[in-house]
Formats: sequence, C-alpha cells, structure tokens
Amino acid sequence: METVKVNGFGFKYSLGDKPALKDISFTVNEGEFIVVCGPSGCGKSTLLRSLKPQLRPFGETEGNIEFCGKNINDIPDADSAAQIGFVMQSPDAQIVTDKVWHELAFGLENLGVPTHIIRSRVAEMANYFGIHTWFRKKTAELSGGQKQLLNLASVMLMQPKLLILDEPSSQLDPIASREFLENVRKINLELGTTIIITEHNLEDVYGYADKVLLMEHGEAIKYLPPQEMAQYLAENERDGMYKALPTPARMYGCVLKGECPLSIVEGRRWFSKQMEGKALPCPSLTEEKRPEERAVDVSEVWFQYEKGAEPVLRDISFSLRRGEICSILGGNGAGKTTTLSVISQKNKFNMGKITVAGKDLKKYKGTELFDHNLAVLPQNPQSLFVFETLRQDLEEVLKIRKFKNEEIAERVASVSKMLGLSELLERHPYDLSGGEMQKAALAKILLLEPKILLLDEPTKGMDALSKENLGGILRGLRDSGVSVLMVTHDIEFCAKYSDHCMLFFDGYIVSEGSPKKFFADNSFYTTAASRMTRHLVPNIITCEEGEQLCKSLC
Repeated sequence: METVKVNGFGFKYSLGDKPALKDISFTVNEGEFIVVCGPSGCGKSTLLRSLKPQLRPFGETEGNIEFCGKNINDIPDADSAAQIGFVMQSPDAQIVTDKVWHELAFGLENLGVPTHIIRSRVAEMANYFGIHTWFRKKTAELSGGQKQLLNLASVMLMQPKLLILDEPSSQLDPIASREFLENVRKINLELGTTIIITEHNLEDVYGYADKVLLMEHGEAIKYLPPQEMAQYLAENERDGMYKALPTPARMYGCVLKGECPLSIVEGRRWFSKQMEGKALPCPSLTEEKRPEERAVDVSEVWFQYEKGAEPVLRDISFSLRRGEICSILGGNGAGKTTTLSVISQKNKFNMGKITVAGKDLKKYKGTELFDHNLAVLPQNPQSLFVFETLRQDLEEVLKIRKFKNEEIAERVASVSKMLGLSELLERHPYDLSGGEMQKAALAKILLLEPKILLLDEPTKGMDALSKENLGGILRGLRDSGVSVLMVTHDIEFCAKYSDHCMLFFDGYIVSEGSPKKFFADNSFYTTAASRMTRHLVPNIITCEEGEQLCKSLC
C-alpha cells in the first residue's frame, strides 16, 4: 500500500520570483525508509513541510499529494496531526511545556484523548525510549540529544503512520546523533512506521534507506536504492553530492570495484578484500609544530551560571595560536559554547585569566574587544539579522565602519560571490535555508575583517560542497594570519581542516593534539575513514586519504 504519492507537485512562495519545487513525483510505500538529499536551498525542507498541511508554507501549489490514498488537503486536521508526525531541526523549537511528562502528554491532551489512555501510552513510550529515568525532569535541564529524543517520543505517542524528520541530528554531537538515528531506525523496523528524513550528514543514515531521493534546484533528479544512487553519483557527480555520500560509499566510488558498502562494517570487509596481497603503507604520526604567537590564552578558567550551581568550566587551560584553526569537540553540555561566551565577554568567568591579542580580557572596555579584533558567529545565526533583505544586513556592517557607497557595493559583491550568496541578496534572511543562513551570517562576520574568529557550529545545515568552500575560506584566513577557534560536532570537517583539536568532557579538556594524533587515538570521537581502515592501515583520518590509497593500490 502507498503511504505517500506525490504527483507533479510544485510550490512557489507567495513573494518568490521562481518556484521552490517543480514537478516533483515519487511514491513511498508503507513501511519504507526514505532519505531525501541535495544541496542547501534545493527545496528539501519545503517538500517535507508540504507533506504535512499544517506546516506547509504560504504560497501557490500545483499537482497533488496523496496520503494513504486520499488527497492530503482533504484529510481533517485532527487526523493529519495524529497520523503525520514531524520532527524539526532544532530540539528547542518543538518543546512547548516545562516538564518531560507533560511534554509527552501534550499532543494527546489537545486531541481530547481520555486520561487513562494518555497515561498508558505515555508510560509505554517512556519505557520504549528509555525516558523513564528523566521522566520528571524540567525540559530546560535536558541535553540536546535528550530534547530531540523527547520530541521524537512525543510525536510517536500519536501513533503516526508517517514520520517526517527535517535535519533532526544537525545540532547533536556525533554520539547523540548516532543514538537518535538508531531510534528512528528502530521505529521503522519494530513498528513499521514509514519514514521520510532529510540529512546533510549521510554517514549514519544512508545505509538505513530503502530508497534515496536526490533533489537539485527544486527538482527530483533521481529516486533509487542507496547502492544504485552511490554508483550514479560516482559516475555522474552533480554539484558535489557525491562528496556527501558516507565514507564507505565514497571509497568504493573512487574505484567502482566489488559491491558498494554502506556501513562501516561493510566498508571494513570491502576494504580488506581490496587490500588483499597489497603492500600497505604505515603513515607516520609526527606532530607538526604549532605557531609560537598566541592570539588567545585561557589559563585555569572556572565558570558557573549561578552561585552554588555545578561549574560548567573546570580549570580549563589552552591557547589559540596566531594563524591557526583550532577546533573544540565534545558532547552537548560539555562546555564548548560556554568557552566561546567567556572569551567574547558574553559571560564573566569566575576564576582564572584570559588574554586576547596579548591583553587581559578584563581590561577591554566597551566594544574595544570587537574593534577590528575579534568576531563571533553564534550558534543561532538568526540573531545577527535585523533588516528586510540580506543585502541591507551586509551593507549595514560596512556603513557602520564608514565605508563609501562604491566600496560597500564592491565588498558586499565580493563576499557574496565567495560564499555563493549572490542570488540571495534580495531575500529576507529568515527565508533562507539553514545552510544558506549559516553562510549569510559568516559573510556578515567576515566583513568585519577580524583577526580572531570564534565560530559556533559553522557547518550546521551546510551541504558537502558548501562545507568544502567554507574549509577553503578558513584556510585562506588562517594563511593571512587570522586565528580561528571553532566549536563543532562535524568530525569529518574538523579532521580535514583543523590544525589543532581539543575534546571537552564535563567542563574539562580531556585530550588535545593535531588531527592525526587526536583522531587516531579515539574510538568514538573519530572519523568514519579511521574506523573503516585502522585494522589494516593506521593513521588514515580523512575520506580523501582513504580514496587516495584505494586509487593508488586498486
């Protein structure tokens, strides 16, 4: 039986000058797991929201969508709310109550379900997802992974036939992300719920798919099983989507030998078979010397949000060197974002010392710290935008710095071209996709020409090609003497572009080193390439290194 049938569907935003979706057609059968992928701004989120009428943006539609054999627009709101579940990108965006137990019951209460049935379903679902251990906690006290799991459980309490997830793991650390996606897979296998999910990071979810829908420029390009899609992308690379494939599929794609692996265990078997009888290298682990000059020096810093509360930062000490990209990794709540907040004077630390550009942080007055010195890309980029168009927001940065109109136009055009934003300058910033907004926020920050750049999750919502472009920009800034301190959950990006890495846990720095040493020593906070190849070839940490090895030996 068909759960979803999309036939010639198109969509145009009310103020848009061209369609966001064009002639989309595909079918999802009952119990299938569908992964939707494509570059930022290709229409993935618009398509997913169109599958739930209550979330569909305001605009013009054509064609039709059927749900369980009925036109989706004819389904009563109560039935649609219960039968079509939706999990959003931000864990906080969906939570509406202050207690976990109340959040679980909220949807059923709104549908008028009897109390005894609500209690029974809540108890069952809390146990199913392991929520019973934090059942009576305040929702504000939960980690990002717990919040997203709560959102998932709250939706599943409605017993939906279709579960739609829009970048659900983009704000989670790697371990929490993997656990969340395993729960989604569990729902699909054990409950038979039909899944449609979009993710930019395909490393963990791609192998779960029955079919993959590839989108570009608002169109459905291909709809294939995952192995066939990997081969298609390897043979016909389209706008960098091949680079978004999971590492095992990419390493297969560079030689096209054997059967395409989708998971790490399949990748290890495939790699072992390809390496049989080959003289295998042993890459060295020599540490590169870091630059001497310190841009930021953090010494024995402690921080707590409230008096008497548990410290969030516990005696942390590290340095960011001049002309270096340094990355901070760790689970949600480990103290990563808080570290950026104390360096940027958003929060005042309790003990210790911080120097920025050789000056004690406490001696910076007013906006002196940010005057052609330090700039911050926050975790929520929306907070940077205040005007009706992106162009106005970018121009305002330069007007404040007293640039002339002609130079303002040149600089805005230059940074927009560099970040692929030229066609978006007349759009309202809030109408941009998640990845586009990240790039727009970075453009605004780069116009300040900072010497020290603090980035909080800069690759969030970005497609593979945009990440590659960003990595090249960061390297260019580094080579010009700019220092970059980056908080990230994106292990693959960190391994490829960082000069130094640190792992935070419970407010402490528990390990640090060059990417080679850092990731080669880890079992979980490491790259897919390392997990796939380390049993035969140690110290490979990026997919590109694995691809190069396969090309040279196969």
